[in-house]
Amino acid sequence: MGKLNVSDLEVKGKKVLVRVDFNVPMNPDGTISDDTRIRESLPTIQHILNAGGSVILMSHLGRPKGKKDPKFSLAPCAKSLSHLLGRPVIMAPDCIGKETEALAQKLEEGQVLLLENLRFYPEEEKPEINPSFAKELASLGDLYVNDAFGTAHRAHSSTAAIAQYFPNSAAAGMLMQKEIAFLGDLVKDPKRPFYALIGGSKISTKIGVLHALLDKVDALFIGGAMSYTFFKAQGIEIGNSLCETDQIETAKSLSELAVKKNVELYLPTDHLIAASISQDSPTKILSINEGVPLGWQGVDIGPKTLQKWEENLKKARTIFWNGPLGVFEIPAFAKGTAGIAETLAHLSAVTIVGGGDSVSAVNQLGLASQFSHLSTGGGASLEYLELGHLPGIDSLSDSPR
Repeated sequence: MGKLNVSDLEVKGKKVLVRVDFNVPMNPDGTISDDTRIRESLPTIQHILNAGGSVILMSHLGRPKGKKDPKFSLAPCAKSLSHLLGRPVIMAPDCIGKETEALAQKLEEGQVLLLENLRFYPEEEKPEINPSFAKELASLGDLYVNDAFGTAHRAHSSTAAIAQYFPNSAAAGMLMQKEIAFLGDLVKDPKRPFYALIGGSKISTKIGVLHALLDKVDALFIGGAMSYTFFKAQGIEIGNSLCETDQIETAKSLSELAVKKNVELYLPTDHLIAASISQDSPTKILSINEGVPLGWQGVDIGPKTLQKWEENLKKARTIFWNGPLGVFEIPAFAKGTAGIAETLAHLSAVTIVGGGDSVSAVNQLGLASQFSHLSTGGGASLEYLELGHLPGIDSLSDSPR
């Protein structure tokens, strides 16, 4: 059954408690370096305000480890949101407590209140240690909306436990709806051929989704540091390249499973290696079969791999991409990731980027508008593909439709 949406709620004259994901990257001086997540929340906030409601926003920021820490304050987010909305945003001194309750009670139609960092309390991440925390948050609003897809895979107080206090009135926000629509199609009925491109450093964090994808895709491309565990499993020398030695058997079994399921598995055929992870490091391009000399490490896919992958990706009607293909933060090692991003941006296929560093790469290249969908949740998008559901979505009210 589908979930209740924010547009199904009668919000006029109501205080709407909205879980957003304002876990934005910060500069050393305390300013926000990328406000994408705040901008993504605007459609839901504006819908509620335009329909005559008031908005109480709650989010976490960083990892303050259950203690109040000024450097993790959401105050810069209040300032940024105020600028984007063109109206004041009231910043609460805390997310619970008498002062915050008073601010919520006084809130008038069209006003916006942002609660302080939820993770200043350990019970946000561990609802079982104090169930009354979710109840206290719930008491601030009349209706509940979850628009934080990036944390929907966490069964936290503000993303799951809180929904029980809003029977038939816990709804998905507009960003959450968009995420469910795009990723739901991948789970249920993708346009074929459906290809997945998985990069990043670790197999261990992606075992579940790799297994799930082998049941869904027509071809799987594996790049980034995780490919070196696959090469090690094949007996290829990898020098000082990143490798999870405890996952070598996993890499072998995934390769065997791909053959068994008739899924084409593409690993790099050449790569860029470097003497150190720095912009000025000496580099070489080698065939994978030549191995990597000791003291050197793989840092990017090579030009032949890029060319071959580009040719094959053009055959797809749906592509899911998660994880960079090299150490893309360093310009000298970013050509593979940038090349793949350019290729995907110009395809007519449905192109979905699964959060994290791959979204950062697409944004840095100015290609965001040329993709079908950029997910706001890396871990959440992978878990949704793997399991087909998430705690933060499951807890929402079912739609009467």
